[in-house]
Amino acid sequence: MGSVDGIRRVRYTSPHPKDLRPETMAAMAETAAVCEHLHLPLQSGSNRVLASMRRGYTAERYLERLAAARARVPDLAVTTDVIVGFPGETEDDFAETLAVTAEAAYDSAYTFIFSPRPGTRAAEMADRFVDREVVAERFERLRVVVERSALARHRARVGRVEEVLVEGPSKRDPAVRTGRTRQNKLVHFPPGPEGGPPVGAYVEVDVTGAAPHHLIGELVTARLPAAVGHA
Repeated sequence: MGSVDGIRRVRYTSPHPKDLRPETMAAMAETAAVCEHLHLPLQSGSNRVLASMRRGYTAERYLERLAAARARVPDLAVTTDVIVGFPGETEDDFAETLAVTAEAAYDSAYTFIFSPRPGTRAAEMADRFVDREVVAERFERLRVVVERSALARHRARVGRVEEVLVEGPSKRDPAVRTGRTRQNKLVHFPPGPEGGPPVGAYVEVDVTGAAPHHLIGELVTARLPAAVGHA
């Protein structure tokens, strides 16, 4: 797909860790259209919980695949999914999740509180559900760890000029434009002259500031032709 004319960006997202093979990493590195972004779900850092989820890998194996991907794909941004409060999760299990999350140093993470889905094995583990107050407290601790690494990675991008696909006005401030980098990072920037670049345009933005969930920048090129592509 990366060689199809007119497709400027392709993202490889949400593979099972076992499917992140050397040949896949090589394709990511060698195909220009494939973005330097990988969404690799962790779910839990506890091997006991991962086994209960039937995920089919250990935390150690996950970290090995992640390290291999970062070594193969330069400037790779990594995002993930983590579930808090899976039935039977102990404080020790959660501590292992925090440790793996810190070691992985994600660019961002989608964090979820477990909720039972009818018809699933987990929904039948009601006797092992974790107290809501305990889950809420763990969720907040996980947020702190995730945002710490996200902010560090975003600050490291200050001073760079990034290619940004314009998405439109910011939801919080319509006077500001917003878009996505190849690493799938959200960037807010002033629109510049003539009302700013149109939705779908690719522009260059000088990154001047960072926050845990977005970058701040200044428009370098006023307008580039829009192109068909996947963000």
